[in-house]
Amino acid sequence: MEEKVKFETVNALRMDFGNNKFIEVARRIAKGKSGSNEFLQISRGFYLPDGQRRYKKGSISIPDSAEIKKFISEKILEI
Repeated sequence: MEEKVKFETVNALRMDFGNNKFIEVARRIAKGKSGSNEFLQISRGFYLPDGQRRYKKGSISIPDSAEIKKFISEKILEI
């Protein structure tokens, strides 16, 4: 039997761009019977005509590690 994992969003920052699109960076926690895991998630999405948010498939999740966050931020600025 699969373990049920619940996801909790601790904080999310969103930036709108283009026509009804946004990018979101969120700190999330995955909680299950075997413990919890905190991670960062970068997602892209769009707004429906009524203002609801919808997310596209293919978000990226990274461990909440200072070393990994530093590497990614430096490489994005270099690229």
